[in-house]
Amino acid sequence: MSPWSATVLAAALEFAGQAAPPAQAPPPAQAPAVGFEEQLGREVALDLPLVDEDGSPVALRQLIDKPTLLTLNYFRCAGICTPQLQEVMAVLEQTQAEPGRDYQVVTVSFDPRDTPAIARQKRINHLQRLHRPMPAQAWRFLTPGPAGTEALTGSVGFRYQPAGKEFIHPTAAIMLSPKGVVVRYLPSCQPGDLDQAVQLAARGEVKPPAANRLMTICCSYDPVGQRYVFRYARVAGLLLLVAALLVAFMLGRAKRRPPTGDT
Repeated sequence: MSPWSATVLAAALEFAGQAAPPAQAPPPAQAPAVGFEEQLGREVALDLPLVDEDGSPVALRQLIDKPTLLTLNYFRCAGICTPQLQEVMAVLEQTQAEPGRDYQVVTVSFDPRDTPAIARQKRINHLQRLHRPMPAQAWRFLTPGPAGTEALTGSVGFRYQPAGKEFIHPTAAIMLSPKGVVVRYLPSCQPGDLDQAVQLAARGEVKPPAANRLMTICCSYDPVGQRYVFRYARVAGLLLLVAALLVAFMLGRAKRRPPTGDT
């Protein structure tokens, strides 16, 4: 590598380091981070006691016998829970996979104040709005049991924190295999993505999509705005680094190329 290209590369590395701020120390235990820490390949808390829409104890192990789309919401949420469940409804209308036959949906509340009566009405409301026929057992709404839901939220890396009477939390759907293993996270649930995730889950394959990895690199979760924020400085630094490496590579090739001239 020529001295000039080495200088360009060093400058790019320095800029990238400045553009991408150093990782902050983890927050104190009393204020856990909000977001998802992906647990691909991990079995969820299948035996955690929950409560179904009729007030009966139930565990996920009793329900999961096919690919299962898991969402974590609380039923009195005034923020992002309602839009997420509406998005799920829209996707259910469009998937090629048949809900109830090829896959199912399980929505679990992490708010101990939610009751089976609220869960039952929530399920009725959502199923009534669907134009596509769907058996009631294909979308379950569960509430916390005596032990809460910390074992479940922890097993899928779902981190949230209370804020007064509400909660600050991320939003994503999680595809589970018929054995209750996390196979994919779906930050934005789209029909094609869900169909693909159902197929992977049916085969028991754990394969994160490239979009998930790209979001992790380019975005960070904003717990205040409850959304993912694009990291302009980090992306700019990475692009400059790639450009500098390309320039250094081209200069190196040009230096090794034999000179041409008249014979």
